[in-house]
Amino acid sequence: MIVRSQVAAVTVISFCLIFGAPFLAQTASPQKEALMPNHATGPFEVKVTPQDDKSEDPLLGRMTLDKQYHGDLEATGKGQMLTAGSSVKGSGAYVAIEKVAGTLHGRSGSFVLQHSGTMTQGAPKLTVTVVPDSGTGQLAGIAGEMTINIAADGKHSYDFEYTLPKAD
Repeated sequence: MIVRSQVAAVTVISFCLIFGAPFLAQTASPQKEALMPNHATGPFEVKVTPQDDKSEDPLLGRMTLDKQYHGDLEATGKGQMLTAGSSVKGSGAYVAIEKVAGTLHGRSGSFVLQHSGTMTQGAPKLTVTVVPDSGTGQLAGIAGEMTINIAADGKHSYDFEYTLPKAD
C-alpha cells in the first residue's frame, strides 16, 4: 500500500528529473529590479482543433489552440489543451499550455501561459497564469495572470494584469 509520504517523494523526484534539482534549493536571490505593474486588454480570436489521437473515452479530448491577440497585446498564441467532460451537463475541465509571442505594450518577446479551468453545472472557474521565468526578449521577467472573457455573442477578450522589470 502506497502512503502519502511515498507519493510525495515520487512527485518531488519526478519534478527533479523534469526540471532539475535546483527548484528544491532556495538559493535564488530575490529579484532586485523594480517591477512595474501593468494592465493590458483587447480582443482575441481562437481556433480550437480536435486532434486525431483521441482517447477511447469520449469524455477525454486533446486539442490544439491557435490564437491571435489584438489591442495592448499584439501576438500569436499556440498551445495544446486536454479536456475532460462529465455526465452532468455543463460540468467539465481543461488544462492547457500556450506560448504567446509578439509585443506587449511595445515590448517584444514571448512567454508561456498555463491554463486551468473547471465548469461546475455551468459555473466557470478559470486561472491563466504566466509560467515563471518563461519570458524572453524584452518580456524577460514577466509575471502575472490573465482573465478571459467570452461575450454573449461568442467574442473573446482578455484582461492581463502583469509585472515586468523596468525597461532600460
